[in-house]
Formats: sequence, structure tokens, C-alpha cells
Amino acid sequence: MALGAGMVWSFGGLTARLAKHTDAWQYLVWRSVGVFIVMELLNVRKRRAPLVGSAFGTGRRMLFACGALMLASVCFVYAIKNTSAANAALLSSITPLLAAVLARIFIGEHLSRLTIGAICIAFVGLLVMVTGSGAGSGTNSMVGNAAAMVSALGFAAYMVTIRSSSDRDWGPVLPGYAILTILMCGAVTVANGNPLFPSAHDVALAVVHGGVFIVIGTLLFNAGSRQVPAAAMAVFSQTETVFVPIWVFIGIGERPARATIIGGAIIMTAVVGKAVLERR
Repeated sequence: MALGAGMVWSFGGLTARLAKHTDAWQYLVWRSVGVFIVMELLNVRKRRAPLVGSAFGTGRRMLFACGALMLASVCFVYAIKNTSAANAALLSSITPLLAAVLARIFIGEHLSRLTIGAICIAFVGLLVMVTGSGAGSGTNSMVGNAAAMVSALGFAAYMVTIRSSSDRDWGPVLPGYAILTILMCGAVTVANGNPLFPSAHDVALAVVHGGVFIVIGTLLFNAGSRQVPAAAMAVFSQTETVFVPIWVFIGIGERPARATIIGGAIIMTAVVGKAVLERR
């Protein structure tokens, strides 16, 4: 489930890049609309009360998870829109290191040698990608790169939060974060003088990103987190880092650097190697 979550999320990098007539804020509004609609429809099918009420009425921990996920999502889409897909993906892959530190500090989670080794290998892959991917290329933006790293911090905080109470139903986080994102990004869009209703093509891409890729990926991630420690979940979900540049290359021809491919292979070795060794 953890591996599948990253794989599903990775398709969102392509849809964000294909939506060429919207900025990050407009795109995020409609992506969040997709998240909210699909989650509430799934909830209606189960004949339950609206999830958004549970998101804002069940304590500070739920609110913190909504805010952390919003921070991660906003910053990642902003990075995808303002730097290369490879840079956005690889810089956000520092999540394992941040998650390990946060989990140790806030929930006292023990780090096994196997987990530490996998994180170290993943970090080596990150270094290879950073040092050899051409950080100074024309598509690169320092603001976009910084946003990718802040995205990693937000996602690590979200991941540790849901791990801190693994038996809790975290389903309300998605519609909760969607409402927060719609309000914030909608306000920024209006303040920038941009329309809330951009082209139908870009709206459709954003809604599919939110309603399909985000919902399915996050549900898989939440389910996997009930069995897998936070640091290991962070390593497993790095499949997103590997596949975002691949889908963008296939879809729009943005060629990843050789270092990106090599570094991604190293990260995948850490992911698959840990899974196999832990299973044995």
C-alpha cells in the first residue's frame, strides 16, 4: 500500500505540468474541489455524516494533520509549477530524514538499523540527483526548490501525526485539508487578479488530480501507516520521487538528467531492499 500510494501520487506531477494556463493557486483550488467531492461522495455511499464536520470538530490533532497536508500539497504543486519536475520530486524526497527526526522527537518511535540503513541509502540517491541534475538550469527556480523542501517538511509532519494514533479514522483529513486549501488558494487567486474559473481543460486536469490520484494515493498511505512505522512509510512512498520525472518525460518530453535516473534507482533500491529484508 505504501509503494502504491507513491506510484498513484506521481501521476499528479504530469497533470500539473499539462495545466499550462493556470498558476499553482488556481490549479490547487480545483484540485481540492476534486478531493472534496470524491471523498464526500464515498462517504454518502457509506451513509455516514459529512466528513468535513469530523475534520474540524474532532480535536487539535486532526486539525494539525489537515494543516500539515495542506502545506505539503500547496508547496509541492507550487514547486512543480515553478521548477523542473525532477527537481521538485527529488528535493521533496528529503521527507524520510525529516520524518525520522520528527517521529523520534514527538512520538518516541524507535529506528531499527534496517530503517536507518534504508534512509541512508535513499539519502545517497538524493545527493546523486542534486549534485548531478543541473540545479542551475533554465527551468530551475530557487523559490520552487525551496517550496519542494517545505513540502517535504509538511508531509513528514502529516505522516508522523497519523502514525501517532494509528487506530484512528483519518479519512476526514482529506476533505478538511481540501476546504482549507480552497479558501486559502481562492483568496490568493482573487488577490492576484486571476479568475477562479480558468480553462475547462486545466480545470478537468486539476479535478482528476485531486479526485483520483490524491484520494486513492492518500487512502492507500493511511491504510499502510497502520502497520508500517513512520520512517519506513516515508522511504516506501519515495516511489513518487522516482516516477514523477518519468511521467513528465513521457507526457511532455522533459528529459531527466542522467543523475536523476541514477539517483532514482538508488532510492528504489532502498525501498525494495528494505521491503524484502523486512519480509524475511
